[in-house]
Amino acid sequence: MPIKPELRGFYPLDWAELSHSIRFRRAKGRCEHCGRPHGRVVCALSDGRWFDEELGRWRDGKGRVLRTNLPAPSDLAPGFGEVWTKVAIACAHLNHDVADNAGHNLAALCQRCHLIHDRPEHLRRRRVTYLLRRALGDLFNGPYRR
Repeated sequence: MPIKPELRGFYPLDWAELSHSIRFRRAKGRCEHCGRPHGRVVCALSDGRWFDEELGRWRDGKGRVLRTNLPAPSDLAPGFGEVWTKVAIACAHLNHDVADNAGHNLAALCQRCHLIHDRPEHLRRRRVTYLLRRALGDLFNGPYRR
């Protein structure tokens, strides 16, 4: 995931090596929350279930093997809602502090798990942006966008 230019100074100079170490040495190229493999195209359903080709079984959104016998992705009925997606593993800060690069604060997450983990922080930032925009409109007695 690219780093925003305004946040570049908070990351260490060796961030690329640190991120690579977390993603491929510690996590062995798999998401640490759901187990999706980096660089592979997987079949996923809207509820988070995905097909692990190595096992030949479906897994749930937390990476646990499902007991139910769903058909293989090639045997699913058309319009079943499956999505084929390429998995990219990124190194995420668990406490959302980009200056805290301790090993216990970093995790290798796929796109889905990273977005789920960051959702509360994204909503918090969205609210702050909305309130700042509204305060500027009130301050200058002009119309502001909602």
